[in-house]
Amino acid sequence: MKGLRGVIGRVRGWRRGWHERSKLQRIDLYTRVTLCSLVWLFLLTWGLLPLGTVFDRGAWAVAIGATLLAVNVAQSVLSNVNVRPAFEHYRGAEPFPRRRLRLPAVLLVVLSGLLIALMAVNGLADRALPVMAMDVPIAFGIPYALLVPARKFLLHAAAYIAAFVALLAAFGGTGTPLLATALSMALAAVLVISSVRPSGWSLSVMWQAEEARDMQARLAVAEERLRFGRDMHDVLGRNLSVIALKSELAVELAQRGNPAAVDQMVEVQRIARASQQEVRDVVRGYREADLPTELMGARGVLQAAGISVTVEGADGPAGIGAPAAVQAALGWVVRETATNVLRHGDPTHCSIRLTRTRDAVVLEVENDGAGATDPLGGGNDGGGSGLAGLRERLGALGGTVTAGPAGDDLFRVTATVPLTAGRPDPGGRAASDGPPPSGGQPAAPDPGGRTAPGGPPAASPPSPDPSALPEER
Repeated sequence: MKGLRGVIGRVRGWRRGWHERSKLQRIDLYTRVTLCSLVWLFLLTWGLLPLGTVFDRGAWAVAIGATLLAVNVAQSVLSNVNVRPAFEHYRGAEPFPRRRLRLPAVLLVVLSGLLIALMAVNGLADRALPVMAMDVPIAFGIPYALLVPARKFLLHAAAYIAAFVALLAAFGGTGTPLLATALSMALAAVLVISSVRPSGWSLSVMWQAEEARDMQARLAVAEERLRFGRDMHDVLGRNLSVIALKSELAVELAQRGNPAAVDQMVEVQRIARASQQEVRDVVRGYREADLPTELMGARGVLQAAGISVTVEGADGPAGIGAPAAVQAALGWVVRETATNVLRHGDPTHCSIRLTRTRDAVVLEVENDGAGATDPLGGGNDGGGSGLAGLRERLGALGGTVTAGPAGDDLFRVTATVPLTAGRPDPGGRAASDGPPPSGGQPAAPDPGGRTAPGGPPAASPPSPDPSALPEER
């Protein structure tokens, strides 16, 4: 029973490892395993079955046949070992060490010599020779076809076939068996080149597309950083230049004893406080989540990753009548779930549904291909940081978020926020605005909505009056 449980555990581990791979990784693994399996398929058919005739042809025939089979098995093992680095070499990921071809080349020569010796001692039937000759170069040829150009491979194959047939003729081979052997070996070479090269080309193209997509994502991040830098430069560049000039003027006036230096420093203080508020506004704009924008962004990102997306209720984020704080919180849910759907599982479709009940707004995000994984990094027990952050944000509004399997390999995240939760504070920001789920620092409080100690909230000025802003410490 313990052994059976161990086998079941290994099978489950293999299944879990398969589901954790991306689609491209699965295709890569499937292709390599298929080519490795072909080597053994040919060995057990073309390489083993014809040897059944050696047992009644004397001791030398049995000894040579057994040695040929053993060397063929060793050649097949080396072929399987070399398939992966040969694929990596073909797509330019890493060079293939040429020294790894020395032993397979020696074994190919040994196999060819053993087959010729077996025919010389009359240990193999004439009709079995072409079949055995097809199998001998297969194990060496599969990785070799990925290491050299197709034309070079065919030239080398032609030279090998010519040398093999010539030696076979020198040791007694004649007539039809020689012609059949040459044709069968040529067919084996064509089979190898026509199956291995297209597989390598397909994988190379897919890996290049994957790398291009990763590069595009990194470029998008870099572009966003540049945009943020430009915005900060536009906000602070002019004001800092004015502050520097007025500070120099104040120093000159103070050195001359001119009381106007005080007025200049007051102006510097006013500009500095105005710049401080402008920076807060820029940062707050980058940190707030807008539901319509997040819905469009999620659709674009998921479709770019090859995932089909349906968004229901997208015409109504503004029309559902939900307060801004509710929509901002749901925007965080869309952002977090869309990001993590890309990171976990292997989805092909994602649906986003936005509905309104009598007293709440409900957002559902559902995707397939989840398997045993959790797209938010944790189950309903709150084990994942993404889910915990969303619960914290929605909890400040009196809302809830649940996540878990929905059957048929589906995973569903449901966020519910009451409509009465989005009352803004006097500063114009929602009272429920909290830290982002990723654990970042909360946005700076709106100076107009800051509450004075022991008193009511300070009134928000009708227009930005820098002198009324609190002084930074």
